Amino acid sequence: MEFTTSQIAHILGGKVEGNADLKVNTLAKIQEGTPNSISFLSNLKYENFLYSTLSGAVIVDHDYLLKDKINTTLIRVDNSYTAFSTLLEEYHKLTTFAKKGVEQPCFAGENLIIGENNYRGAFSYIGNNCKIGNNVKIYSHVYIGDSVEIGDNTIIYAGVKIYSNTKIGNYCTLQSGCVIGSDGFGFAPQPDGTYKTIPQIGNVILENHVDIGANTVIDCATMGSTIIRTGVKLDNLIQIAHNVEVGKNTVIAAQTGVSGSTKIGESCIIAGQVGVVGHIEVAAKTSIGAQSGISKDIFDSGKSYFGSPAVELKQQMRTYSVYRKLPELLKRIEELEEKVLHLPTLQS
Repeated sequence: MEFTTSQIAHILGGKVEGNADLKVNTLAKIQEGTPNSISFLSNLKYENFLYSTLSGAVIVDHDYLLKDKINTTLIRVDNSYTAFSTLLEEYHKLTTFAKKGVEQPCFAGENLIIGENNYRGAFSYIGNNCKIGNNVKIYSHVYIGDSVEIGDNTIIYAGVKIYSNTKIGNYCTLQSGCVIGSDGFGFAPQPDGTYKTIPQIGNVILENHVDIGANTVIDCATMGSTIIRTGVKLDNLIQIAHNVEVGKNTVIAAQTGVSGSTKIGESCIIAGQVGVVGHIEVAAKTSIGAQSGISKDIFDSGKSYFGSPAVELKQQMRTYSVYRKLPELLKRIEELEEKVLHLPTLQS
């Protein structure tokens, strides 16, 4: 697909400075550009590449002042980083949603209701009584169980497993290998030391604009629903346990685990390798640093936490400032002990 710089400027609400008829067909880093690619300059750390880049066009801010001659066409916009992100989104839509039709072999069960402009890859499986919206892309080797509902414009990449009764909204993206709706970790200890399996009869609900990373697992509820609210973004390799609720627009980084029946508020930021115990609440707009352990409720919104067990960031920094001095303090104590041991004995 080719676009002229004038067409791109129109999409971005920008202005062309140079060749408005130049055609580009790919996106590239400014230091790795080619004559048929478009790049962007946002971080001035890479400013020197603007004057040597081979990219046919570069997106820059309106107020950027040139310091030397350039050999590329500029597209000036209000914010080059945001504009390039918009361009990436449009490119992604054009390439990802271009697929249509049904590849063979694949399987669809009884009473399937499916919309228009969909794609089903080879070896995909859809169970009975499913409802799938418009412009949904289901890639190869996807498994969709019975009575699953999937909204419009959702992408399900190869190898995803969606258990029965799962509800998925519009504009969701499920990356390869993720599992939605597997059994929660429910086992009742018995007097003889064994464990009895507790049937998990609930489901998972993903609301709209939810992104699930590769190999992330979201367990179904014991009863009721595990709920991932609108706008949530989950990284790769995350475990969300049964009956968890993740508030809208919360982001969680890789290797984090959230235990059962915990409720995470809206617009939280949870870094990688965080552990969250079960049956607690985390307030809205909470930030949690990497490798932290959340062991109790967080009721005050908008605060930052770090450490294991996690405490407020300011308190943790004060504690750490003391911790760093421990070797020095130990040395001073040992020196004082040595002096005390060699004090002259008082004569009576």
